[in-house]
Amino acid sequence: MEPFELTVAEAAEAVRTRRVSPVELVDSALTRIARVEPRLKAFTAVTADRARDAARRAETEIARGTHRGPLQGMPVGLKDLIDVAGMATTASSRVRTGHRAEADSTVAARLASAGSALVGKTHTHEFAYGLTTPQTANAWDPDRVAGGSSGGSAVAVAAGAAAFALGTDTGGSIRVPAALNGVVGLKPTYGLVPRHGVTSLAWSLDHVGPLTRTVEDAGLVLAALVGHDPRDPASVTAPAADRGPGPGTDPADLTGLRVGVPRNYYFDRVDPEVEAAVRRAIGRLEELGARLVDVEIPMTRYIRATHWGLMVPEASAYHERTLRAVPDLYEADIRVLLEAGELMTAGDYLRAQRARTLMGQAWREMLEAVDLIAAPTVPLTAVESGRTAVTWGDGSVESVADAYVRLSAPANLTGVPALSLPVGLDSAGLPIGMQLMGRPFGEAAVLRAGHAFERTGTTRGLAPDRAA
Repeated sequence: MEPFELTVAEAAEAVRTRRVSPVELVDSALTRIARVEPRLKAFTAVTADRARDAARRAETEIARGTHRGPLQGMPVGLKDLIDVAGMATTASSRVRTGHRAEADSTVAARLASAGSALVGKTHTHEFAYGLTTPQTANAWDPDRVAGGSSGGSAVAVAAGAAAFALGTDTGGSIRVPAALNGVVGLKPTYGLVPRHGVTSLAWSLDHVGPLTRTVEDAGLVLAALVGHDPRDPASVTAPAADRGPGPGTDPADLTGLRVGVPRNYYFDRVDPEVEAAVRRAIGRLEELGARLVDVEIPMTRYIRATHWGLMVPEASAYHERTLRAVPDLYEADIRVLLEAGELMTAGDYLRAQRARTLMGQAWREMLEAVDLIAAPTVPLTAVESGRTAVTWGDGSVESVADAYVRLSAPANLTGVPALSLPVGLDSAGLPIGMQLMGRPFGEAAVLRAGHAFERTGTTRGLAPDRAA
């Protein structure tokens, strides 16, 4: 096994026992980038010298007995919305040409403190305002979409170009590409991971979180990111006990865990292969001891309008000055969305805020009866690049973007933690994702269930090596 193939947990143990050095890990990842990047285009910039310097520093520290934790020496990719001092934060946009960050974002600083080695910045759909990341190819089939907006981060992890990566999630932008590329994506509770120094799409919906190859790795990365930061007005502190399974917990035993299975919304207009794989996975949770409970998802008719009513005007407000100064530098699809947001009224925005408040209350009441909700992450697997619409069995037609965001947006509106993990492949050999959503600050239950499932051996790690 090559070093780039190791999960974070495996690599951390190998580093601790001196079987692999941080330098070997980083060199392996950089070699992998050189092999796959010409086809996949996951990165906006590769920081080879910076990564090797960090790896050598980690190796020296470990030799002296200084251990920073499981992320020490791990190759990481950062979505190019995340500031790193002295580096460009391009947001994959011509608008940011010549930009340089003056200071590290909170999450970049925390990863650096943990000893991780930045191998590069990863592509996003321009300013995170889309669900395909058109610059980047899917790691499983380069002729298909990577998903977005954190497509570069998901592809880098799936291809072995980074041990883990960070993304952002405003309507599903961590979980959607995670599902389409067969990796794990965690959107934490709103406010749990600080967003200071991260380019915003819609501040009341934005989350920062990890993309990894395993649920276990997602928990390790999350632990390095959490903690209050007063520079983010939404930042909160949650009890440490709520972030992962407690000591002595049997990771394979879900006895006592109540898993809600939606009887509406989440299995409507879903590809039959996706539904079958997710229902099998839910059945596996039951075999591991969980109790399945039927639940009714509240206020479903308002989800799309509420998400749109918040995201679009907030994004337009963020871009107001540059949209007027350099409108032609935006891609056409993004410019249209930003201009549309300027047509929405204050009344529209306030009605969306009220609906979001009511929806959050309704979800909290629903989650009193269960510990988490299990459902598909997205209703279909990765579509061919350039495809714009999906025709469902009932004859209805839906845009690809609307289809991909439909099942993920509720967790952004309500702020609950949501984890996507791979649960199988469709007949074309493409990954299928299941989504686990918990109570606010209920990351422990979400990670516990996901980790128990992945121990059954049915999840996938690296994508097949088809990129070269």
